[in-house]
Amino acid sequence: MKKGFLLPLGIVFALAIQAKEKDAPLAEDSVALSYNIHEVVIVGVKGGKDLTVQPVSATQLSGQMIAESNIYNLKDLNGFIPNFFMPEYGSKLTSPVYVRGIGSRINAPSVGLYVDGIPYFDRSSFDFHLQNIERIEVLRGPQGTLYGRNTMGGIINVYTQSPFRSKGSTMQLSAGSHGNYKAAASHIGNIGGRFGYSLSGSYNKTGGYIKNEYNGENADAMDVATGRVRLGWNIRPQLTAYLTSAYEYSDQQAYPYGIYDAERNTVDKVDYNAPSYYRRHLSNNGLTVEYAAPSFRLGSQTSFQYFDGKQGIDQDFTPNDALFVTFTHRQQMVSHETNIQSVGKKKYDWQFGVFAFRQNYSQTNDIEYRAFSDSLKVTSVTTPTTGFALYHQSTLNDLFFEGLSATVGVRYDREKITMENRTKTFSKSGVEENQSPVTGRDVYHQVTPKFSLQYNFTADRLAYLSATKGYKAGGFNTTAEEEKDRVFKPEHSWSYEAGAKGVFFDGRLHADASLFYIDWTDQQITQRRASEQGFKLRNAGKSASKGLEISASVFPSKALGLHVDYGYTHAVFKDYVYNESAGIDYSGNFLSLVPRNTVSVAADYTVPVNREWLDRIKLNARYSGLGKLYWDDKNEAVQDYYSQVNATVSFIRKGVSVEVWAKNLTNEKYVTYYFEMGKNRFGQPSKPFSFGVDMTISI
Repeated sequence: MKKGFLLPLGIVFALAIQAKEKDAPLAEDSVALSYNIHEVVIVGVKGGKDLTVQPVSATQLSGQMIAESNIYNLKDLNGFIPNFFMPEYGSKLTSPVYVRGIGSRINAPSVGLYVDGIPYFDRSSFDFHLQNIERIEVLRGPQGTLYGRNTMGGIINVYTQSPFRSKGSTMQLSAGSHGNYKAAASHIGNIGGRFGYSLSGSYNKTGGYIKNEYNGENADAMDVATGRVRLGWNIRPQLTAYLTSAYEYSDQQAYPYGIYDAERNTVDKVDYNAPSYYRRHLSNNGLTVEYAAPSFRLGSQTSFQYFDGKQGIDQDFTPNDALFVTFTHRQQMVSHETNIQSVGKKKYDWQFGVFAFRQNYSQTNDIEYRAFSDSLKVTSVTTPTTGFALYHQSTLNDLFFEGLSATVGVRYDREKITMENRTKTFSKSGVEENQSPVTGRDVYHQVTPKFSLQYNFTADRLAYLSATKGYKAGGFNTTAEEEKDRVFKPEHSWSYEAGAKGVFFDGRLHADASLFYIDWTDQQITQRRASEQGFKLRNAGKSASKGLEISASVFPSKALGLHVDYGYTHAVFKDYVYNESAGIDYSGNFLSLVPRNTVSVAADYTVPVNREWLDRIKLNARYSGLGKLYWDDKNEAVQDYYSQVNATVSFIRKGVSVEVWAKNLTNEKYVTYYFEMGKNRFGQPSKPFSFGVDMTISI
C-alpha cells in the first residue's frame, strides 16, 4: 500500500515542478474547466440550480473529466466521490449504491438516480453505459423533499449533451488488453436554432479478466450495444420541448465467484460447471416541456422505462451439478412530474411540485435441484406499485441581514403496493404440485420535511446547516419462506449536516467540507433465508452514521490542476439483535459494505507543443483508495484498505485525440465481494492491471 501511495504523490510533485517552469496560457483547455461548473443548463423539471452555491454536499463532474478519466459507468465513480461506494461484482443486476453508509444490497435502492430527469427506480437498471455525457452530479444526504422515496443516501443526476449547446460529429475507437474493444459514434446538430437533434450509438466488448477453470472460458466477458436519440424543439422563445429515447442491450457472463481464503484474503480459482449469465434489454424514454416566464419556470416531464432481464446462475458455484437457478424479471414504469418554481434571486424563492408513478414489476424464479431430487420449483411474483406525491420548498433570502437565507421544505408521499406469489413444483416423474397463491397489500403515507440555514459571505463562499428527513419504501420479500418474513416496513432517517464551500484566490482554489450525522430507525437489514438460498429484508435495526467530507481543487497555473477528495464514515448498529433466542446481538458492530475511508488524489497537466503535427499533450494520474470495510454484520469477514493508480496520456491535434490509458498500475489485488453459503465462503477477485488506446475524431 505504501508504494501505491508514494507513486501518485511523486507524479503530482513532478507535474507541479514542470508547471512552475512552464506556465503557458491555455484558457480554452484549462484543467479548471473539468471541475469548475457554474453555468447550469436546465434539464429535468427540478434542474436549474447551481450546486456550488446550494446548502448541500455535492460533487459535479464535467463531461470532459468523465471522458478523460475513462468513466464508462457509475461503478467507475468509486474513488471520485467522497463516501460513495458502488461495489463491482456479480452482474449488472447486482448494482447497489452506498453513500455515507446508507445503501441496500437487495430490493429497492437507497440512492436515487435520474438521467435527463427520468427516474430510475430499480437498482438493476443502475449499471448502464455512459456516452455523450454533459455532466454528472452526486448529491450526498437525504433528498426526500424534492425527490421522495428511496433517496435516503442521496441522488445521482446524469445529464446528456443538449442539441442546442453542442454541434458536430464524434467517432471513437478503443482497444485494450484482456480483449476490450469499443466503437462509438455520435452526431449533434440543430436546424436554425429551433430544432435540435442528438444521435449516438456504441458497441462495447469486454473479453473478461477472470477465468473459469471448469471450461477454460472467462467468467466475466460481456457485450453491450447502446443507442440514444434526443430531440429538442424551441416552440417559442419561452417554450421548449425535449424528447429522449435510449436503449441498451447487454449480454454478460456473470458471477465469477470462487472459494474465499480468509488467511490470505484472496479468492481461489473460479471453478463451476454451469456457465452463469445475465442478459438485459433496457429502454428509457422521456418527454420534457418547459415554459420560462420572466418570474417563474413551469416544467412537465413524462417518462416510460422498460427492462427485461434474464439471469442464469450456478447457485452452488462448484464443479458439481447440484443447483441451478434461472431468474427473469420485467418492469414497465410510467411517471409524471409537474414543477413550478421562481427564477432569479429574490427575497422569496419558492417551488411546488406534484409527482405520480405506476410501476409494474414481475419476476420468475426457476430452481433446479439437480443433485438432490432432480425437481424444478417455479415461483412467479407480481408486485404492481402506485405512488403520488406533493411537495413544496420555500427560501427566505437576506432573512435578518444580508447573506442569510432560510429554507423550509415538505413532501407528502402516498404509496400502494400489492403482491401475488404463485409457486409450482415439478418432480422428475412429471407430477405437478401447486401451492395456494399468496397475496398481500400495503399502503404507506410519508411526510419528509427539510430545514436549512445558509450564510453567503460572498457570491461564491458560503456556510450552511441542515436537517432533513429521509425514508426508504417498504415492500414484500417475494420469495419468503415464512409468513412472518413476508412484509418489511419503510425505513426512516434524520440527517444533520454542517458545511462550507467556496472559491478563493481568483479561482485558483475550490474547496468544500462537511460534517454529518445520520440517525435511522426501522432499518431494513439484509439477512440470509433459512434455506441459505437467497436473501430477505427485515426491519431489525437502529443505526447511526457520522463522518466528514473534504474536497479541494488547486490550480497553480492554467495548465495544472491538483485535486484531493476524502470521505470518512463511521456507521454502526445502535440496536440490532439478530437472534434473541440464540443470544446473537450485533449492536455496536459496523455496518457491512461501508468503506471507512474513501481517498482520491489526482493531477492533470497540459503540455503545450504547438507544432504542425501536435497541439498539446495532456497527462492525468489518479490515486484512489477504499476501506476498511466489513462484508458481514458479524464483522468477521473484512477487506482492509486497498488502492489503485490509474493514468492517461493524451496526444491532441485539432479534432483528433489519441489517448493511452492504464488502470490498476500497481496490480493491486483485493476482494470486490464476499458472501457465505452454508459452510462455504465465496468471493470475487479484483480486476488486474489493464491498458489500452483510445482514438477520438471530432468534426
